[in-house]
Amino acid sequence: MKQVILLSIAFLFSLGLLAQEREEVRYNQYGVPVDRQQVRAEERSGILVFESLNQSYRLWFDIRVQLDAAAFWGKPKDFDAIGNGASVRRARFAVKSKLNNQWYGEIDTDFSNGLFELKDAVIEYTGLENFAFKAGNFKEDFSMEQTTSSRYLAFIERPMAVQTFSPSRHLGVQAEYTRKLWRASFGVFGQVIDNLETLTYVQDNNKDYGRSEGISYTAKVNLMPVSEDRTRGLHLGAAASYRTPKTDVETYGATRFSGRNSTSINRKKYLDTDDIKDVDHDFLYGFELAGFCKGLRFQSEYIGNETHIKETAANNTTKRFGGWYAQAGYLLFGGQHRYDSGSGEFTQPSRGREWGDVELLARYDFIDLNSADIFGGSGENYAVGATYYINNSVKFVLNYQYTKNDRYANGKNKLIIGHDAAGVPTKDFKNVVEAKGKAGVRYNMLALRMEVDF
Repeated sequence: MKQVILLSIAFLFSLGLLAQEREEVRYNQYGVPVDRQQVRAEERSGILVFESLNQSYRLWFDIRVQLDAAAFWGKPKDFDAIGNGASVRRARFAVKSKLNNQWYGEIDTDFSNGLFELKDAVIEYTGLENFAFKAGNFKEDFSMEQTTSSRYLAFIERPMAVQTFSPSRHLGVQAEYTRKLWRASFGVFGQVIDNLETLTYVQDNNKDYGRSEGISYTAKVNLMPVSEDRTRGLHLGAAASYRTPKTDVETYGATRFSGRNSTSINRKKYLDTDDIKDVDHDFLYGFELAGFCKGLRFQSEYIGNETHIKETAANNTTKRFGGWYAQAGYLLFGGQHRYDSGSGEFTQPSRGREWGDVELLARYDFIDLNSADIFGGSGENYAVGATYYINNSVKFVLNYQYTKNDRYANGKNKLIIGHDAAGVPTKDFKNVVEAKGKAGVRYNMLALRMEVDF
């Protein structure tokens, strides 16, 4: 009898263990058992983060809203009007995850214009010491200012040379190697993947003409001599990119450089080379110098481009363009600038007071799109700004800028840049009678940004 009771107890205990084990098993929507671990939720500097107890898994949201307004004045009365206005510059929603100690994934989208636009779609492997390998749609590692997140930009918009020349997001693969005092990267990239217009160009070139997508090779090296000291640092960089014509443009086999002087609210592109046809390849190169000491920071870049024309073309002269900028800022109330040596760029500064901190800024930038028989125009900007960092999530940015363009910056002969001999406003630089340095559109801008990141 005693043996029967013991066997019964053992049987019931086994059933209990089986039931408990069954409760621990979870299945996904496809009926496959899944691995499980507990996670905790935290707010970290305004960001909602979910992390496993052993810190091997992490998921967080990156949401950003930037509201811009701008007013323009000072242009000649009989030149083209510049409209004041306001816009949602960015409305970003991103989900990012550290899947384990070796893998990372990210998807980033934008809805600022009322339509979906893909930004980042990344798979990254970090399982080898000092190395990182990623694939997907992301920014090419070429310009320090271009790869800096828009949430950490010093001014409302990037300098003209960066906007116009520096490659941004493309589909590709990239390898990075990082040490304490230096880092290097090399990537191979294809098309732009962001909206319906560029997708249509790519698909039509493939379907109708059987054209292969163009390819780019981009490399960069950074030196960071004092990166171990978090209160001060120096950054030197050099980058190069060899780029064949892509199929994500309206005119296949052509290169075109164009850009705005100021905020996106002024939609006029005074600087525009139009299509440069019969291109064999473009060669981009850039140099960087930046540094910081406590609340002071400075940053500068020069970017040049050589557009090489096919030897069989009638006018095969190489076109050479370029531009540069220099900017500096100072936190007034004891804040500290921060530099991310892993990506080679400035990140969120600390604030010196409980109520926040204020940074005063100044910048000069210049671009030249005139070369040989190409008259895309040149322009320069003088800008000052003030940024109020309220907390980790909210900041206000105020920028004043004076813009000065030359007589060739007429937006592909669409914009007035001077007067002819009869005193009539003209778009043709050949008919302009103003002396050198007097023709061209000049104006003032005052712009405000309100930003929240969470």
